[in-house]
Amino acid sequence: MTYDNQKFEAYLDTMNVITVLVPISYYDGQIDCFYLKRDGVKTQLNIQQIISLGECIKYECYCMSKIDIGEIYEIVETNGATTILRIGAVIRTNDFDDYFFYEGNDLGVTFHETHLSLKVWAPTATYVKVKLIEPKTKHQELLNMERQEKGVWKAELPLDKEDFFYTYLVNVNGICTEAVDPYAIASTANSEYGVLVNLNNLKMSKVEKPPFNQPTDAIIYEMHIRDFSSHPSSGLRNKGMYLGVIEEGTIGSPPVTTGIAYLKELGITHVELLPINDFGGVDELEREKLYNWGYNPLLFNVPEGSYSSEPTNFLSRIVELRELISSLHENQLRVIIDVVYNHVYVREESSFEKIVPGYYFRHNEFGMPSNGTGVGNDFASERKMARKFIIDSVLHWVKHYNVDGFRFDLMGILDVDTMNTLHQKINEIDQTILLFGEGWDLNTSLPHHKKATIYNADKMPNIGHFNDRFRDFIKGSTFNVYDRGFICGNYHKKDEVKQVVAGSVSYQKGEKYLFQEPFYSINYVESHDNHTLWDKLCKCNEHEDEETWRKRQKLATAIVLFSQGIPFLHSGQEFYRTKNGIENSYNASDAINALDWERRYKFQLDVEWVRQLISIRKTHGAFRFHTTELIRKHLKFLASPDPVVAYHLTDVSMFGPWKQIIVAFNQDKNEQELCIPGNEWNIAVNGDQVYQKEYPIITQEKIQIPKISVLMLFQR
Repeated sequence: MTYDNQKFEAYLDTMNVITVLVPISYYDGQIDCFYLKRDGVKTQLNIQQIISLGECIKYECYCMSKIDIGEIYEIVETNGATTILRIGAVIRTNDFDDYFFYEGNDLGVTFHETHLSLKVWAPTATYVKVKLIEPKTKHQELLNMERQEKGVWKAELPLDKEDFFYTYLVNVNGICTEAVDPYAIASTANSEYGVLVNLNNLKMSKVEKPPFNQPTDAIIYEMHIRDFSSHPSSGLRNKGMYLGVIEEGTIGSPPVTTGIAYLKELGITHVELLPINDFGGVDELEREKLYNWGYNPLLFNVPEGSYSSEPTNFLSRIVELRELISSLHENQLRVIIDVVYNHVYVREESSFEKIVPGYYFRHNEFGMPSNGTGVGNDFASERKMARKFIIDSVLHWVKHYNVDGFRFDLMGILDVDTMNTLHQKINEIDQTILLFGEGWDLNTSLPHHKKATIYNADKMPNIGHFNDRFRDFIKGSTFNVYDRGFICGNYHKKDEVKQVVAGSVSYQKGEKYLFQEPFYSINYVESHDNHTLWDKLCKCNEHEDEETWRKRQKLATAIVLFSQGIPFLHSGQEFYRTKNGIENSYNASDAINALDWERRYKFQLDVEWVRQLISIRKTHGAFRFHTTELIRKHLKFLASPDPVVAYHLTDVSMFGPWKQIIVAFNQDKNEQELCIPGNEWNIAVNGDQVYQKEYPIITQEKIQIPKISVLMLFQR
């Protein structure tokens, strides 16, 4: 039955309340009675409220009988006109969420000994079909799926359908749409079809992961697959690809180590990859034409094809990403992936919206899509099946790709319960997996106390947060390029700088704090977002010369590495990465975004300096305390001139080879004098000089700190 000439509209807004909208052009909007009709049987509705909306009259009607969502109903009015009962706001009610919550772990494709099964959650659908495409002949066939409990639809297929392409045809509210399975784990090029792949038939190298004890032991290095190898000077053959990251023994031009050898040489512990799941914005078949960071998620459980050596081979991207992760593990590097569960690329075109319209995305009080993400949609993680999808997806990457951590883009859009449940599930598998994200407080339709924001960090005791206070106090506002922080010559917020250096915790009783424990704090001054630090320095300190900018950036990196918490470095930060002043390079060219290995050659002495600082942090546990209690016990700030922040680590021999450590950061263009306690000290770092074996000794009570530099002293 079609309803092209309907005189009015009707929506199911709760499990028992039906809203009918009658235009005033139809009997002046005045209707005496409405009936619910199913299979020829009519039940009168109880009109509870009538509201004039100007162009139409709104009738709120109560239905005494149970309405079976997924069945076809009609609404009939006293004059005989009929309309279909559409799914309305009921989709966003707690009753709907509870009634249709499906706890099974078999959504998507599951392989059994004798057959394979497909399951999709589509509780509001009146029918669902699966379209199968034979990969060679492209022959298509349609199969009906059977409705199961909790709104799940199922089809069983013979095992010879393995590697077939597939989509779902879903009918909701009388409209049939075609959608790729949101649980698809493989796809054809450009996300056209899902593929029935059995991952258990694909061997995955089981490499022993590098040891990792505490979150604060991590030193995170953020990089983009394509950026890492695409520059002409990289010396890498597989430019822009998964395989390019892990080429062994590569030498750039000019001759310096590049690729995976460089990552290992630098000494970082974790590589954080910008999104590697399937995303929009790049044509996988003509990948050189467009560039994108990857924050346009399409299929969340499928590796991105533009990084594959064979985008048309649906297995290639899976095998090569697994190989990348295994190779990084072999080289003593753990892998974090950047995940984007806060939104989809285009809501109206997403599989979520096509299969269960109105469920997976937040709406405001006026029924309009919430837009805290700024891209037109916010994923409704607080709804049970939306939360389930996020958890199932994260577990997929852990189980099938051996991933070691997750960085959640715009985590503040997600909810506290989702993040805590996720940690619980992850912890059951591997307690060394890191979870952290951007806890920004965004304008999404979720109560403040439920948002997974930095202000609710205490409610998520195992989730880390990007520390924007650290970022802005150290370098200056990231959104005002001319604002100058500590390393740019502004010491007016010295107390705040001390706070973030101490892990943003209450390092003295009664002291204000952002986090309860230091491992909540991801300390950084630069990431893929916004200006690189070098580009900011070129603008906000344009009156200075390049040598001074280098000193300021080195000081910033030293503060990141010698503050309590988890240090985070942007790839190329160590050799002053520039994007030619472009603040948001998410879709700029390779010429702007590529990691310039010529700068790695030009500034190789500075790269070596950063490598040595990383080594010092890894050698001594006093730089990476994992509890606030330890920070309170061992870290004290020293009296110092205004341009200097200095701290003293006392009685720390049980954490490393030194029993006393002093670290001082001088942001002034002149030398500054620091009074030091005790008598004999060894110098480990003095400006550009890092000592590794023969340490100079000082016996004076005062020492000069070189201009714009870090000083480190120790006692054995």
